[in-house]
Amino acid sequence: MLWIKNPLGIFTANDLDAGNGLLVSDDGTIAELVPSGAEPSMPCSVFDASSHVVLPGLINTHHHFYQTLTRAWGPVANAPLFPWLQNLYPVWARLTPRSLELAVQVALAELLLSGCTTAADHHYLFPDGMEDAIDIEVAAVRSMGMRATLTRGSMTLGEDDGGLPPRTTVQSPEAILADSERLIRQYHQTGPGAVVQIALAPCSPFSVTKEIMAESAAMAERFDVRLHTHLAETIDEEDFCQSMFGLRTVDYLESVGWLGSRTWLGHGIHFNDEEIARLGAAGTGVAHCPTSNMRLASGTARVLELEAAGVPVGLGVDGSASNDASNMILEARQALYLQRLRYGASVPVSRALGWATRGSAAVLGRSDIGQLAPGMQADLALFKPDELRFSGSHDPVAALLLCGADRADRVMVGGSWRVVDGAIPGLDVAGLIAEHSAAARKLVAG
Repeated sequence: MLWIKNPLGIFTANDLDAGNGLLVSDDGTIAELVPSGAEPSMPCSVFDASSHVVLPGLINTHHHFYQTLTRAWGPVANAPLFPWLQNLYPVWARLTPRSLELAVQVALAELLLSGCTTAADHHYLFPDGMEDAIDIEVAAVRSMGMRATLTRGSMTLGEDDGGLPPRTTVQSPEAILADSERLIRQYHQTGPGAVVQIALAPCSPFSVTKEIMAESAAMAERFDVRLHTHLAETIDEEDFCQSMFGLRTVDYLESVGWLGSRTWLGHGIHFNDEEIARLGAAGTGVAHCPTSNMRLASGTARVLELEAAGVPVGLGVDGSASNDASNMILEARQALYLQRLRYGASVPVSRALGWATRGSAAVLGRSDIGQLAPGMQADLALFKPDELRFSGSHDPVAALLLCGADRADRVMVGGSWRVVDGAIPGLDVAGLIAEHSAAARKLVAG
């Protein structure tokens, strides 16, 4: 039993009092919250958290790990979504198993160091030789000691069929569905403490057919796994849906059997009032990706209205070629400021932290992570606000976002320390950077 004692500040993502910390049991769950002025009810060892702000482990609901190889690439540095994709697809088509492995390691390490303990990745690129892409991701997640929802993405609508991706990056529906079933059977875990979960994720309306959307929905229901896709990210996408399918985005979603509580959507920006109400009634979730949305000038999600309608909302860093970082605590800061720009300065810091924790857990369909409470998984992010940027700050929890914290000092996943003194034990960061950077240069060079 370990007592995380006397934190400088603590955010539980609920109304429970943990002013004097919490107890982590030997099974990796939270045994007890210790209210202000109280002592634990059972014997324990002690971790002195008096210089730390304690949060639930942050949860990333939308990412594309492979894109760490194409960050800040000049030809797309100033492009909106569709030209950005059209320029990058041919580069991404050259992905190899080793370059993907390095990209995933970099993304996970960066997330972990930012206080993220659970990440959802949307991998939809399976050119020849990349059939085992999700298997590579599973191995990397396990090695890093994190949790992940890995989505088996797909693209079936190539350029010659009216879609955006080149033919070399699309697959047949038969290959997609066979591999999806294999991955679910081989890797998907259920119940509290699950480390790896699999979801099905046709990429977007402009890269897949209605048939693969409907067939994926049927498979997800059969195996009780979740569904994920991009939707309503840009006006161009809305226009594409109208032109290709004769439907607005939410009508399209409903037409293929996706308007339900097992679905969460990447971005979810361009919905009208009636569509927001329908999403809320269905319990369909949204992954808000503020940095990517600003980077590509896609628009601003109506997060407060989505939540008021009953839509679960979490945060995603999105791909590291449209962010171009994988940092969850900075993403919470961006979400706070972007939503204040839309709704006013009264949007509280606690609400943004809630999107990154409890909200994101709900988006991924998980009730065992995302808040600090007895019985929850002991996934914790501890920040040490002792740098120059924090000098003079008074509210330690608010300071994490307002003063721009960007790196956790300690991170725990399931009761095990995965970050210690701001570093991942056993990870050769310099060596990883060198090899990953070389792979990135090779991918772009062709």
